[in-house]
Amino acid sequence: MRPARVTPTDAGAVEVAAPVVLVAHGSRDPRAAEAIRALAGAVAAARPGTPVLPSWLDHTEPGPTAVLRGLAAAGHPRAVLVPLLLTAAYHRKVDIPAAVAAAREAGPTLDVRITDVLGPADGTVDGCLLAGLRQRLAAAEPGRFDALVLAAAGTRDPRARGSVGRVAAALGASLGVPTRVSYASAAPPAVGVAVAKLRARGATRVAVAAYFLAPGLFHDAVVADAHAAGAVAVAAPLTDVPALADLVLRRVDATG
Repeated sequence: MRPARVTPTDAGAVEVAAPVVLVAHGSRDPRAAEAIRALAGAVAAARPGTPVLPSWLDHTEPGPTAVLRGLAAAGHPRAVLVPLLLTAAYHRKVDIPAAVAAAREAGPTLDVRITDVLGPADGTVDGCLLAGLRQRLAAAEPGRFDALVLAAAGTRDPRARGSVGRVAAALGASLGVPTRVSYASAAPPAVGVAVAKLRARGATRVAVAAYFLAPGLFHDAVVADAHAAGAVAVAAPLTDVPALADLVLRRVDATG
């Protein structure tokens, strides 16, 4: 992992790395906010000297606009904003640019660079994302399994669903098992349906990988539905798994 960027100046001072602002979707479930704070802590621990601040688009304070305004008021000239999203759907396309624009409307100027989402960027599934999914699946202790379902939250955006499919294909290839996608909302199939189809095709031990950043009602529903359909194990959300913190920093570093 790269160290914090510290550049000598002709005055003998140092230029500290730009603060990193993490932006999550937000949830009424308090476990979700706890998970994002844990991820912020993991990122900060992996990059000493870099301020890492969590924010949420809904349900939890502070929002990204307030965090960015606070950084500008404190004299920071720039910041890097990381969308904690697994697909580049509505929130990345609309909500996050709007929050940055609102921060720029008032107060001191702040140069904000927005990174790619954590899901596939330009069609590429990052190895850190796959590593995180595999780590959580191993922690679920499914033992031997012969098929896999990647359970995601769901979206109506066909391009976003396509990116979930690419993750499922890459994960299945890395594990050497057939893999299907399922969604907790907005699109079929549900996880129970996906598990049942794999079992109907001859799979005897189907595991479920969770394409979620944080726990909440969707993941709870996936766990219940998957076990009812005969899945042998359901992984926990990614949360602060070390590979996810690495992925956040890879996104930060890619902004230059």
